[in-house]
Amino acid sequence: MKKVLLFVFLIGLASSCKVDKEKSGSLPEVDIDVDTEAGSLPEYDVDWVDINVGTKTKTVKIPKVVVVMEEEEVEVPFLDFNMPGEENKERTLLVEAEVSGKQHKLEIKEIRASQKKLFVISTLEELETDLGEQTLRIQDQVQLNAPELDVKHIIVGEKADRVLNNSYDYVSSMNALPEHIKNAQVIYSK
Repeated sequence: MKKVLLFVFLIGLASSCKVDKEKSGSLPEVDIDVDTEAGSLPEYDVDWVDINVGTKTKTVKIPKVVVVMEEEEVEVPFLDFNMPGEENKERTLLVEAEVSGKQHKLEIKEIRASQKKLFVISTLEELETDLGEQTLRIQDQVQLNAPELDVKHIIVGEKADRVLNNSYDYVSSMNALPEHIKNAQVIYSK
């Protein structure tokens, strides 16, 4: 029975690759006294498949989005800090999110301060417009003239499954904010 299975296995193996017999095999010898002598299986050198990895030039359709950036003068919120003994530097507090499925609105609603830490709290709201297969990056910003401060962004809304969105903490509602943020002083509100 073992010989038949081995033969069927070798026939199947030989049909898909090159097999070179390197050593003959023998079955175990059995003595009438039930003494056995160890046998040996045949050895084979199997050349199965060679795989070459490289590149190939091929024409494929790749979606491309063209974004045109134009400069415009617009009114943006501006916060000017006056902290004794500290030197101010003008910078932009920018919050961004990538969305798909439906158009969304992203707005900085509040900025809270506690010692030298700012908590920028934004809302992400889904709108009615269907985006189809398109992914959009949306943003809002506030100008700031302040000394060096630690800034933490929190977005109130549902987090879309995009890499850019991993830069911020997401909460389901303003009530879900941690206590230390709820207790921080509101210095900007929209």
